[in-house]
Amino acid sequence: QGAVKRQALYACSTCTPPGAEPAGICPACSYECHGTHRLFELYTKRNFRCDCGNSKFKNLQCKLFPEKSKVNSGNKYNDNFYGLYCTCKRPYPDPEDEIPDEMIQCIVCEDWFHGRHLGAVPPESGDFHEMVCQACMNHCHFLWAYASQLAVPPLTKANSLEDEGIVLKVEESEEQKKEIKKESGVEHQDTKEEKQSEQFNEPSTSSGSEFLNTYGYCSKFLQKFPVEIAETTSEFSYGCEEPVCKLKELQSKPFVKKDTATFWPSNWRSKLCTCKDCLKMYSDLEVQFLTDECDTVLAYENKGTSDQETERRDPLMDTLNSMNRVQQVELICEYNDLKTELTDYLRRFADEGTVVKREDIQHFFEEFQSRKRRRTNRMQYYCS
Repeated sequence: QGAVKRQALYACSTCTPPGAEPAGICPACSYECHGTHRLFELYTKRNFRCDCGNSKFKNLQCKLFPEKSKVNSGNKYNDNFYGLYCTCKRPYPDPEDEIPDEMIQCIVCEDWFHGRHLGAVPPESGDFHEMVCQACMNHCHFLWAYASQLAVPPLTKANSLEDEGIVLKVEESEEQKKEIKKESGVEHQDTKEEKQSEQFNEPSTSSGSEFLNTYGYCSKFLQKFPVEIAETTSEFSYGCEEPVCKLKELQSKPFVKKDTATFWPSNWRSKLCTCKDCLKMYSDLEVQFLTDECDTVLAYENKGTSDQETERRDPLMDTLNSMNRVQQVELICEYNDLKTELTDYLRRFADEGTVVKREDIQHFFEEFQSRKRRRTNRMQYYCS
């Protein structure tokens, strides 16, 4: 399948011990090709292709798919592939560590960290869904602007913003200051309504272009549609100009940057800006997956649960749901007859301790069909 979007992985210390090149194998190969080896469980990683049997394995050929590329250049590796985790580079479970502590996976680098090594005490496990470690917050520095609005606060409380980190401020333009005053309700309501009336009814004189209000609508559009409709959606532009960048709006306000990990709720990714400049920034930082809510481990687990429920679904019940009542009764009777006779037939083999062969099963169904035909031929049909 190539690089799978997200899958569970293992590392084989028998085939790739410390000092050898790191390699990851899929669950199927862990059973089929490395069943008796010593494996490290890596949980899930994104965009990874199984290495089993490629050039990293000197004396092993993959039993499931022998024709492998020599290397998978798109794969990313870290110390997890040698059974080491966190900034402390210790195994898990650690026989020398007696401190009870949960391990939390960073959703950017996908390494696992002890809760006490994140620079802040993590919230209760049910209060957040994803974590970004300290190193990845420094790499994805733009996330600090979102953290003030979206992140789940850690259990430790800051005495003041300056004590806990650096307060970053950006000079605000006069137009931005007016907008902040409007949002906080400082300006008088009559003045606000007067300015809205001027914006909505007067033509623009700025360089011949349509006036774009703070909601992303041009004045001509707002003349045709009620203001209430425009105010309910602030994120769409109707061909006048580019939508306002959410990140720049957040960066225009004070926010705190600390040397800690951050913790995020389940829906925070959907609130990241997806303007052209931000998408380019994600690509340059190689974190495009942050805007994909299907990339999350929770989405992966939910898909696995859904697939299991589909596999557990009774094919008989699915067939019954597509039939009328008479057909349903007939099918249930036939099914019960088959189940009873097959159980009795197989019990003889169990009692005698003999192996059931292919010919035995074929013989059973031939006899079953023969008995069924005899029963059908003896049936009498009457008309009322």
